[in-house]
Amino acid sequence: MKIFLPCFRLFLVLMFLTGVIYPLAVTAIAQLIFHAQAEGSLQVSNGKLIGSTLLSQKTESPKYFWPRPSAGDYATVASGTSNLGPGSDALKKAIADRAIKLRAANNLAVDAPLPDDMITASASGLDPHISPAAARMQIERVAKARSFDADQKAKLAVLVNHSIEGPQLGVLGEPRVNVLLLNLALDELH
Repeated sequence: MKIFLPCFRLFLVLMFLTGVIYPLAVTAIAQLIFHAQAEGSLQVSNGKLIGSTLLSQKTESPKYFWPRPSAGDYATVASGTSNLGPGSDALKKAIADRAIKLRAANNLAVDAPLPDDMITASASGLDPHISPAAARMQIERVAKARSFDADQKAKLAVLVNHSIEGPQLGVLGEPRVNVLLLNLALDELH
């Protein structure tokens, strides 16, 4: 008992510090310094929740830019990759099927090169970004679906270029385009 009681008291103190005080302090700091991110980076338009800039949403309308494919069909609970290896026939078929669909939707030649991020699913299945090349590849389809004239199509290309985010902190990652923010800007353009 001499050892048990001090150990149990220490356990209770540490549990209170690490299980209550620390999480509350981190949450309070996050709410003060990074309020929008702590609340989920939600985007609201006309009083209606549109989505989060941190999560990809399924979009198949030709009038909008499409996100990366998702192995979990964009579900947050079952997010994750397919875990198929590079030698997997199922993975090769999924990539081939995506390539066919993408080329057909964007009116591209059968052998036209495609950005890798548009035919392979992201690791989480919820990546909100696409590469600048993937966004530029979709300009023609979006412009046609919205019946844009040449001037509007040129503005759309400028919009895509302005939507490119650089690497984080200038060195981490690649340039990317947030699909939700681009689509919201597209709606404002139209």
